[in-house]
Amino acid sequence: MLGQFRKLQHQVQGLNRVWNTSIRFLVAAISYSKAYKDSYYYVDVLQLCKNTAGVKNVHAQIIIGGHEQNQFLATKLIGKYAELGSSSNLESARKVFDKLSERDVFCWNVVIKSYANVGPFVEALNVYDEMRSHGITPNRYTYPIVLKACGAEEAYKKGQVIHGHVVKSGLDFDLYVGNALVTFYAKCKDVKISRRIFDGIPERCIVSWNSLISGYATNGYMDEAIKIFYALLRSDVTGAPDNTTFVTVLPAFAQAADIQAGFWIHSYIVKSGMKLDAALSSGLISLYSNCGYINIARAIFDRISDPERNIFVWNAIIRCYGMHGFAHEALSMFRQLVEAGIRPDGVIFLSLLSACSHAGMLAEGWDLFQTMEAYGVQKNEAHYACAVDLLGRAGYLDNAVELINSMPIQPDKNVYGALLGACRIHKNIELAEFAAEKLFVLDPNNAGRYVILAQMYEDAGRWKEASRLRTLIREKEIRKPIGHSSIELESGYEKFGVNDETHPFTSEIFGTLMSLDRVMAPVSIY
Repeated sequence: MLGQFRKLQHQVQGLNRVWNTSIRFLVAAISYSKAYKDSYYYVDVLQLCKNTAGVKNVHAQIIIGGHEQNQFLATKLIGKYAELGSSSNLESARKVFDKLSERDVFCWNVVIKSYANVGPFVEALNVYDEMRSHGITPNRYTYPIVLKACGAEEAYKKGQVIHGHVVKSGLDFDLYVGNALVTFYAKCKDVKISRRIFDGIPERCIVSWNSLISGYATNGYMDEAIKIFYALLRSDVTGAPDNTTFVTVLPAFAQAADIQAGFWIHSYIVKSGMKLDAALSSGLISLYSNCGYINIARAIFDRISDPERNIFVWNAIIRCYGMHGFAHEALSMFRQLVEAGIRPDGVIFLSLLSACSHAGMLAEGWDLFQTMEAYGVQKNEAHYACAVDLLGRAGYLDNAVELINSMPIQPDKNVYGALLGACRIHKNIELAEFAAEKLFVLDPNNAGRYVILAQMYEDAGRWKEASRLRTLIREKEIRKPIGHSSIELESGYEKFGVNDETHPFTSEIFGTLMSLDRVMAPVSIY
């Protein structure tokens, strides 16, 4: 009887253990399920937040609910704070990050991205270093965002170090990382390395091509940008060219004043159904403007709806009128811009001042110059140079000198260059000597400055001074930039100058020309 009782007791204890284990498992499952549901509940609520107050409210609920150490929620919260911008929101995001006891690579990436997008950019690099010091291995998403921060900061040496980390991690042939490296080196003005990395990417996408085109264009290598664009058209890249391609290459075609390319791009945009947004429109306006097609430029401007007419579009059309001598039309567009509630920037005032200067509209130009601060625009060296040119062309040389002396910033070569140009127009040698003396220090290798003063001496019959200047030019080996021409070939544009022997087939070309010269030589009939 006692044995049966003990046996029954053991069975009950066993059942209790099973029951207790089941209860604990059920409680844990319910807690996990609740936490899981809570996480997605808070994420959904965060997505609905449109301002800082709303995010802070959700943040408070997360803390009260005991989910402060939830990595998934914390990462979403950091991203939302950063999305709203401002330094205070970024500080809140950083506090969330710093309080986490465990942080995975995704969480680190979100913080780095926040600083890379909003700034300070150097903090993105600091967080990257901290991440590596904690033993977290960066992945293919880390490197593009930290390289973006390096490019924004122009931290060339740091970027090279990170490039070394990329190679060690075996991600140097990754498409996204490769694209980021192309962009980084281009932003740091090292287009040779940028091109080398581009050539090493196994399978390039449209972003790869756009990054290189942009790199060449922004660094002033317009011919190379155009060549890469034509190479892109011959490639088999899917979805090429796209909106970004045209936005990046249009400034190059505008500088080349290539109207045929402008017509082709414009037609492609229309036929492909691509939206003619503000960026594309301002690029086309500038291209047509440089080619002298003012009416087409204006037609494009008129087709843009009022909400999409940003400052860049207005600047493009104002510059178009100004550069072709239509100063009154440029001023009319400026008044329309102000009436539309858009605040003008320094670039627009530069275009207007230049237009007024060349049109001889002294009163209008001076009034614009005086009212810049009223629009919240700070005057820089270029604005002062335009104002000096405005006064100088009108013959107010003393006022121009007075303006230079009253400048709150140090006058640069463009300011004294404008003064020298005005002195030449009005044959004021004494003031020209003063301006030239400044320029020989500020811009010593510009042959044009020496030549202007030398010509003024020659016009005044002061041959010794003119000879001294021309001798100085030869002794210093100062040379004017060589003029060049270009020709369009199937491979793109080829540039050449007088007696240019840089072409790889120079000998064959000159040999053929000599043969043609002999064949075409006139035959004497006597």
